[in-house]
Amino acid sequence: QGQLVESGGGSVQPGGSLRLSCAANGFTLDYYTVGWFRQGPGKEREGVACINSGDRNTFYEDSVKGRFTISRDRANNTVYLHMNDLKPEDTGIYFCAKTSTGWMYGGTNYGSNAWGSWGQGTQVTVSS
Repeated sequence: QGQLVESGGGSVQPGGSLRLSCAANGFTLDYYTVGWFRQGPGKEREGVACINSGDRNTFYEDSVKGRFTISRDRANNTVYLHMNDLKPEDTGIYFCAKTSTGWMYGGTNYGSNAWGSWGQGTQVTVSS
């Protein structure tokens, strides 16, 4: 089924920016919806953003709307999460996953069984 690999995390001050990358090993992402998820300290994993296979539809969790942008680079078989105006509450481990049938509907409502090829995650820490 292949594996996804996340990268680009780090430590930034509030108001800073990061770009996370989700790269696929051994398969193409072109035909899948790809999502970004995060799990903050002591919290359940929640859906942050996703983009459908045709790149026509996207979803953003309310708390990141206007600050985060998900995009796909087909030439590099990678999906990015551009994060601006980062806040301390954005701190957590960020994961990506793919699905052929799933979507996100807010918070922890994303049908976890529909998503697969989870990566190991990349840590994002926002603090002053």
